[in-house]
Amino acid sequence: MIRRLLPLLSLAFAFAIPATAPAATPTVAAKDWSKVAARTPAGTFIQGNPDAKVKLVEYLSFTCPHCALFESQAAVPLTQRYIRTGLVSYEVRLALRDPFDLAAAVLARCSGPAAFFAVKPALFAAQPQWEAQGQKWGATAPKLDQMTEADAGKAIAAGAGLDTFFLKHGLPRARIDACLANTEEQHDLSAAAQKIWTPDFPGTPMFEINGKRAEDVHEWPQLEAKLKAALG
Repeated sequence: MIRRLLPLLSLAFAFAIPATAPAATPTVAAKDWSKVAARTPAGTFIQGNPDAKVKLVEYLSFTCPHCALFESQAAVPLTQRYIRTGLVSYEVRLALRDPFDLAAAVLARCSGPAAFFAVKPALFAAQPQWEAQGQKWGATAPKLDQMTEADAGKAIAAGAGLDTFFLKHGLPRARIDACLANTEEQHDLSAAAQKIWTPDFPGTPMFEINGKRAEDVHEWPQLEAKLKAALG
């Protein structure tokens, strides 16, 4: 009887002990292109895959309320759906309009491209506060014409509370002062903005997709429709 049970026991163990599973193939995480940012030869900042099928350019002003509205709508979906995935590269060109705009741009660019794209949504979200503070300060008629360019830049940033904003976002005071003292950078940004504000420039925000102006785009749903069309 025992001898007759042995084959059955062997068969039972064969089913009870599973075969060794093949080793799992390691998976490679998809590259997060939103972490990639660079300075272009023209001095603008670009984020994303340099070989993306769609190249998006935004012309913006940090004191433009329409730009702030667009940022509130677009920052998350544009980054997560299109830039992070490598489908779209995103370049910002600064169509500066006033001294507060320039001070905000200088400090936003102070730590380079990656930091610029990281802080941009927060800077726009705080726009009503720092711009109102700046306008109130400006009404006191500060004697900027009696200051050096560097000192005037520092006074404007402080008047609007922009220095405090960037301190809270991790920019050291010494770095803030150094960037505001960089008059060459300020001249370059101002000169670039003057070239943008031609008679046919419609205002900010304005967008280009693969080198062509995207007409009648004022909000995120309109831009997303055009991005999808360009992606095919």
